[in-house]
Amino acid sequence: MPEVKFLFDFGSPNAYLSHKAIPQIEARTGVRFDYAPILLGGVFKLTGNQSPALAFAGIRNKLAYENLETRRFVARHSLAAFRMNPHFPVNTLQIMRGAVAAQALGVFEPYVEQVFADMWERGLKMDDPQVMRQALADGGLPVEELLAASASDEIKARLVANTEAAVEAGVFGAPSFLVGSELFFGKDRLGAVEEEILRQSVPARGLIGAAS
Repeated sequence: MPEVKFLFDFGSPNAYLSHKAIPQIEARTGVRFDYAPILLGGVFKLTGNQSPALAFAGIRNKLAYENLETRRFVARHSLAAFRMNPHFPVNTLQIMRGAVAAQALGVFEPYVEQVFADMWERGLKMDDPQVMRQALADGGLPVEELLAASASDEIKARLVANTEAAVEAGVFGAPSFLVGSELFFGKDRLGAVEEEILRQSVPARGLIGAAS
């Protein structure tokens, strides 16, 4: 089976939408996505990219169409809980360091579920330290351990390394996906991601069939 990476930042609404759709692809393909926290601001700095809100601000109808595609995606996947964060854009440095810390502490999956929901269902201002602390506590996460680990040089360096490695692999924004070395960008490429997973899985399945 191919290695599949989901490179994400909690600050991207499309990363949240992708996250909610990924389990369906995992169920159909039998491949587990490897979640890789990156810092989108760092990606923008390293690549010269900028957010769609800035990049498309002067283009008539472009942002309206982006919003239309979001509504279609939400309807297609029955994501009624989604809503735009009223504090958008949110500085995600602390919560992305927290994601790397959560990996080290063995609470990554509940942390990801909690923070994505806090950002794109509850609409919390997750760059406010007190709001973030309370949200993590409400989710039953080890707040003090997460904050202490997030402040360590090791965790900070790991997030930087993740971000730099993503850019070296061709990433310029989030969400991005790597199926082996094949790069895909954006929630609208999830169909192509699934096709590539199946394409890369065919030789292995053929060998299994021949041996049975």
